[in-house]
Amino acid sequence: MTVPGAVQFSGPRPSAVLLVTMLLLTFGLLMMTSASVEIAASRYGDPLYFLKRQSIFTGIGVGLMLMLMLVPINLWNRLSWLLLLGSYAMLAIVLLPGIGREVNGSTRWIDLGFFALQPSEPAKVLLVIYLASYLERHRERVGTTWLGFLVPLFLVGIAVALLQMEPDHGAMVILALTALCMVFLAGAGIWRVLSLLLLSAGSIAFLAYTQPYVVRRFTAFLDPWAPENIYGAGYQLGQAQIAFGRGGLFGAGVGNSIQKLDFLPEAHNDFLLAVIGEELGLGGVALMVLLFCILVWRCFSIAREAHLRERFFPAYLAWGLGLLLAGQAMVNIGVNLGLLPTKGLTLPFMSYGGASLIVCCGMIGLLLRIQYETECVSAPRNLRRRRLP
Repeated sequence: MTVPGAVQFSGPRPSAVLLVTMLLLTFGLLMMTSASVEIAASRYGDPLYFLKRQSIFTGIGVGLMLMLMLVPINLWNRLSWLLLLGSYAMLAIVLLPGIGREVNGSTRWIDLGFFALQPSEPAKVLLVIYLASYLERHRERVGTTWLGFLVPLFLVGIAVALLQMEPDHGAMVILALTALCMVFLAGAGIWRVLSLLLLSAGSIAFLAYTQPYVVRRFTAFLDPWAPENIYGAGYQLGQAQIAFGRGGLFGAGVGNSIQKLDFLPEAHNDFLLAVIGEELGLGGVALMVLLFCILVWRCFSIAREAHLRERFFPAYLAWGLGLLLAGQAMVNIGVNLGLLPTKGLTLPFMSYGGASLIVCCGMIGLLLRIQYETECVSAPRNLRRRRLP
């Protein structure tokens, strides 16, 4: 019974973020298993080899998510400087001889035995946490002075330089664009953002031009079916297009992909979307894209609600995490569809890989904590009186 004139506190609402995350994890396990059974059987003699490992990674990721939901957001704010230094340390350690493991010409991984850790995955999140803390402390300077605008981007630029040394161009671009968008959301002028964006684009184009393998990859992206590309730099893209073409509108059915039979490299990893397109068709791909759109939209909604309640650090952090998820998903989808040059970025929550999956789950834990604190801890600012009719 509701007492007339009584004050009613709003509790936490059911989380669409958690629901969508669980759907993506489940959908990812199903499709990753379908894409990997043949290669697992031929390489390891166990068709479920990758499923078993991914299930363990999923359990660790969900455990981390639950743990981070219990940690007050302000603790990350107080530790932001240590997190910044930790991100630099992780990106630098992988470059040391004997520690970083080189794969396909890039030194991005540290072999931990059970799985290979890619330091850029947690480093991106730690940098976003620091950037959110800086933007909260210097909101006025960021919007009014060049120094306040450039200092956080310079600190992120150090990490970008370390990523270039690996090299990891995909993580480098996503981190740089995320930082620029966060600074813009904190009040930086549009002309400052555009001028720096143009300068960064020119620098990236120059760096790409000086790297022969980047030029080859870009020319293969423009024409993957050229004779000099189809069995070289354009091979993966060509096989992915065959997979989408064979899937059509409704797909060939789960488990019936032909491209995963050693035709499409990294079918269970970077090119999982192509297998989804072949087995589930346009409908399956559209459903997956819709789930990511809902997830990112909810991230931005949580950020907006926190900003309206003047909880600026949680707001900037939620925006940054949403931008990281959106950037990685968009790049992976664009690569699979042939809209972007081939890059080694996984599909969040779905592709095989321990570091990416665990870090993505940790990001969701942070978002859920922000949502909880915004809706419950700051509820007294938005008390509403309800009267009986």
